[in-house]
Amino acid sequence: MKTARYVLAACLAGAATLAQAQVDQVKVWAAACANCHGTDGRAQPGMEALAGKNKEEMVQKLLDFKAGRKPATIMHQLTKGYSDDELKAIAAYFAAQKP
Repeated sequence: MKTARYVLAACLAGAATLAQAQVDQVKVWAAACANCHGTDGRAQPGMEALAGKNKEEMVQKLLDFKAGRKPATIMHQLTKGYSDDELKAIAAYFAAQKP
């Protein structure tokens, strides 16, 4: 019985570590947005803030930039560097931030 508890504890610790690594990776991707959209999506005046915005709307904008359906100066180039799932994770990260 003790062995089963240790195995379960090790599995839970491993899952927690993996979940934290995924969160850290999304933060690394989102950090690339900080130059224009501010740290954690809180932009300076004149730039679009992303914190607390609707996730689905952000995903659609990002995918539109990537596909060339939405005009941009640089976003169409930046979004091509990410998979659709990575863009969804970035949008979810910013949507979860407090404005």
